[in-house]
Amino acid sequence: MKRIAIILFAFGMILSLFSGAAFAEEKKVELAEDSKSAILIERDTGTILYEKNMHEKLSPASMTKIMTMLLIMEALDAGKITMDEKVMTSEHAASMGGSQIFLEPGEEMTVKQLLLAVAIGSANDASVALAEKIAGSEEAFIEMMNKRAQELGLKNTHFQNTTGLPAKDHYSTAYDMAMLSKELLKHEEITDFTKMYESYLREDTDKEFWLVNTNKLVKFYPGVDGLKTGFTREAMYCLTATAKKDDMRVIAVVFGAPSPKSRNAQITKMLDYSFSQYTTHPLHKKGESLGKVKVSKGDKKHIEAVTGETVSVLTKKGEKTDNITEEVKLHTDIKAPVKKGNEIGELIIKKDGKEVAKVPLVAKENVKKASWWNLYKKSFGMFTKSD
Repeated sequence: MKRIAIILFAFGMILSLFSGAAFAEEKKVELAEDSKSAILIERDTGTILYEKNMHEKLSPASMTKIMTMLLIMEALDAGKITMDEKVMTSEHAASMGGSQIFLEPGEEMTVKQLLLAVAIGSANDASVALAEKIAGSEEAFIEMMNKRAQELGLKNTHFQNTTGLPAKDHYSTAYDMAMLSKELLKHEEITDFTKMYESYLREDTDKEFWLVNTNKLVKFYPGVDGLKTGFTREAMYCLTATAKKDDMRVIAVVFGAPSPKSRNAQITKMLDYSFSQYTTHPLHKKGESLGKVKVSKGDKKHIEAVTGETVSVLTKKGEKTDNITEEVKLHTDIKAPVKKGNEIGELIIKKDGKEVAKVPLVAKENVKKASWWNLYKKSFGMFTKSD
């Protein structure tokens, strides 16, 4: 009996060791203990590396301006505005409270200057002035914001203003903010603004204004070059940060931290974790052509299918990548007109034969609908063509 008891005791000890090891493996790494919600993603693939209550609806405070900046960058790309274009401040824009650059009614600044004020100083008056320039009114711009949120599949986001000032039914989630930031970072030049620690407005005047970045990590954490802080009494301390190291860019979001110090510490912990545990392997650069698609009834016969953004594969550090394969599938029966950026194919990435990512391929340029005369000439040429 004594021998049996010893064997059972030893067996129990072995079981406890194995169960402890299993528990250690299953235990979730806790990176944002003091926040209401948080998320960490790898930017190129969108892979979620960590999350805490990522779909909980909360006030985003000035992280709202990530959407504001996205619509500004898209307006610039579309040629609706230019960086050097002057913007006149309205009474409404000048009346904004909170963070501001103290614009006066009738005062003019360039789009570039106002974008600096938004990106660095989180200026509410500059945000509204740009919104009115693009959409005609803040109300119309807010409609654009919510429409764009729907297009991006942000199911738990709704905006009531362009600034993030407290408002009923103005909310987002850590997940949605990460996806919104992923979209904004397609416009790579935005980090030329968000990475700046300081800048000046109204230089050479007696109203010179010193802009200091509300995101202190751009100065104190190597590789951080954005994106946006937020604070109200309701939201507490929030931050959507992005950092790049070697070929890997990550996005970390924190909602509802109790202090700026805690907020920065939690973001730092997430960034440290991502860069120590994972590696990004770039496959294709943004704008790289992966094939041609035939276009019917257009002023061009073919159009190149290009990558709309950088295409990468994410692995744990030390993991092999020789088991990764690619497959390009191009759409058929494409009819003009085709707009630059329209999806015309997809790149399928597989690992050990299993699909791990599907990346849209987009039109490199516009294809207009051909005139009846051009169509006639093409048809005539087809019938008269000889071998």
